[in-house]
Amino acid sequence: MSYSKSISSLNTEERENYQHNLTVGGNTAFHNFVNDFAHIEDPLERRRLALQKIDEASFGWYHVKAILVAGVGFMTDAYDIFAINLGITMLSYVYWQGNMPSSTQTLLKVSTSVGTVIGQVGFGIIADIVGRKKIYGLELIIVITATILQCTTGHSPAVNFPAILTFYRIVMGIGIGGDYPLSSIITAEFATTKWRGAIMGAVFANQGWGQVAGGIISIILIAAYKSELIDANTGAECGPACMKACDQMWRILVGFGAVPGLIALYFRLTIPESPRYSLDVNLQKDIEMYHNLDSRNSGSDETDEKEGARITELEQQSTQLEAMPKASFKDFCNHFSKWRHFKILLGTAGTWFMLDVAFYGLSLNNAVILQAIGYAGSNNVYHKLYNSAVGNLILICAGALPGYWVAVFTLDTVGRKPIQIFGFFVLTVLFCAIGFAYYRLTPSSLLGLYIVCQFFQNFGPNTTTFIIPGEIYPTRYRSTAHGISAACGKVGAIIAQTVLGTLINHNCARDGREPNCWLNHVMEIFALFMLLGLILSFLIPETKRMTLEEISEKYHGESNYSKYESTK
Repeated sequence: MSYSKSISSLNTEERENYQHNLTVGGNTAFHNFVNDFAHIEDPLERRRLALQKIDEASFGWYHVKAILVAGVGFMTDAYDIFAINLGITMLSYVYWQGNMPSSTQTLLKVSTSVGTVIGQVGFGIIADIVGRKKIYGLELIIVITATILQCTTGHSPAVNFPAILTFYRIVMGIGIGGDYPLSSIITAEFATTKWRGAIMGAVFANQGWGQVAGGIISIILIAAYKSELIDANTGAECGPACMKACDQMWRILVGFGAVPGLIALYFRLTIPESPRYSLDVNLQKDIEMYHNLDSRNSGSDETDEKEGARITELEQQSTQLEAMPKASFKDFCNHFSKWRHFKILLGTAGTWFMLDVAFYGLSLNNAVILQAIGYAGSNNVYHKLYNSAVGNLILICAGALPGYWVAVFTLDTVGRKPIQIFGFFVLTVLFCAIGFAYYRLTPSSLLGLYIVCQFFQNFGPNTTTFIIPGEIYPTRYRSTAHGISAACGKVGAIIAQTVLGTLINHNCARDGREPNCWLNHVMEIFALFMLLGLILSFLIPETKRMTLEEISEKYHGESNYSKYESTK
């Protein structure tokens, strides 16, 4: 049947085949490529034409919509992480007169990462079992619900406020974690080959906009409540009006994180199934039907005659059909037990782990950097909150945001692997400079190094460690492997925030030294992690300008059915 044949010109039998092959899901955000070729009865030809249309499409408005819908999760993720950092300061004035215990601060900050690990692995596995469409949007519902619950929780004699807030943040983290593998692989499986890296990078770069949004909303809230805050020169002077203002501010700040998710929820719930997953699953069913040919009773009625004819056609093409392994835990273990496959998983998971140790640990320098640019040091409640929000916003716009978008515009020309290797190399040098020369650096020099570190984290491994796992694995394990890789990264974040974060004050009080006296050695430890990330990056192959089927065939030995040419 001709590729260009219109649906209106189909005969009765062809219309029945078309209706049989239709898949659920509209074209609002992600185009339903499977339905474009539902009238093609031959499953291999249908798959080839659909994937060809996806891979060769020009970048257009459809891709922009996909970036916006998929990127909402990362915008919400970054917004929430930024918001809780300032929200904790606001909370401290409500319950602790500005001096929240460090253990409680760490608990609230780490709780999201703990939930994220669970969500990344759990949703990653489920998406490969039941498909992408069935659960895409569920993770956003979890985030929205948990965000609203955080804003409505309060203290009572029967409930420990930090404990219940920690619980809700773990639940929210599960939803955020689910967004990592789902948005990555769905974007990859719908993206055009030529600009797949840029499209996936733009989805991930929404983290930068989330941080910026968090900073802007914080500044607006603090300015709106200025009259209630300005008279409190210390935390102890924060009276009932000041406490009420801080309590309202952190709830509004955190609650705004649900707004982008609510806007994008409809588009996520109505997407079509990923064409790669849908076509591969249907092809597997057709192949299994062929292998079970002898056990079927064909010709008993009209329907069986049609199925029998379809099976006979597959039998005639049997020399070109090679059944792909069926996804299972046993096959997953067998697949990754081979070094050529396991080394890729080790590369994507290991580099993400190494990167996130330093990525989240770099925030240990925030207080020093804010002081260097004149946005720290005040005890006044208003000035402390305002300066912290403005100072962090300046740092994000100076280093992190440009890094994201330089990566977006170079991923498909320079390549993923060179950007990642160069990024790790530069970060190794920078952390060595900060660590070994810490006490000889001026505040301005430290500020410059900090901004350059942020730039090369995002124009480097922070972006590539997200993109590569979404491309490098075969369809049946793409989500699971991405989830495992991402979870390893969040484990690194937890270690940075709990273990390495406490080392900055190692023996400071005992030796009579200033707080953070061990910060230089922590930076040296981060340099070691960057060096290990650089070494592990050589285990990862380049995926630039290759279709997902070519990647699977080259690096995983999967049959590339898209090479099938119709004989009709």
